[in-house]
Amino acid sequence: MNKPQIDEDNIKVILDRQFVRVVDIQYAEGRHYYDVTRRQLDELVAMKPDEEVRSMTADAATCIVIVRTPDEEPRLLLIREYRYPTGQFLLSPPAGLMDPADKEKAQPVFETARREIKEETGITVADSDRLILVNPILFSTPGLTDESNALVCAVVDLPDLSSLSQKGAEGSECFDGFRLLTRQEAARVLNEGRDEFGVPYSMFTWGALMYFISGMWEE
Repeated sequence: MNKPQIDEDNIKVILDRQFVRVVDIQYAEGRHYYDVTRRQLDELVAMKPDEEVRSMTADAATCIVIVRTPDEEPRLLLIREYRYPTGQFLLSPPAGLMDPADKEKAQPVFETARREIKEETGITVADSDRLILVNPILFSTPGLTDESNALVCAVVDLPDLSSLSQKGAEGSECFDGFRLLTRQEAARVLNEGRDEFGVPYSMFTWGALMYFISGMWEE
């Protein structure tokens, strides 16, 4: 099936705020689809040529942080972050938007990941630690938004957990501690589909749990 041809004249902004806008994409006569986006009109993914979509950089980085400390088995580090649309603290991997300055660096996704891990966990990813690009770009919920995330795994060696901190919270960020999960504990959270308080979590948390349990980061 041929994909719909979207004309620039058939894209209109129906809500425009500082951090988000809603765009009406008319894909056929009298037929409309709505895109919640952070992008300006000239940067909408829907209007990019196919080749540009295939090579585009993600809007954000989601970080699968695996901590190794002496005499302990490796653990997956997750945070409890308040998510305003759900009204709940959700078990989440550290994550954040890519700064424009990051895109000028040799490895933009890793720049974002290092910064977000530092801000949200207090951990400085050292040059001796491993950074793995798990996936360069994933569309978050493409039926609603064109926003995308890269998945980065950081395997971090620490002498102890004294560096863990959430004092780097910025703006609307609100945190309520950490969870360090062994493989067995991560499997239980994965199988139950909810955290210890019975609250569901995001698809990115599911992905972090799966990647950690799979052992792919050890290869």
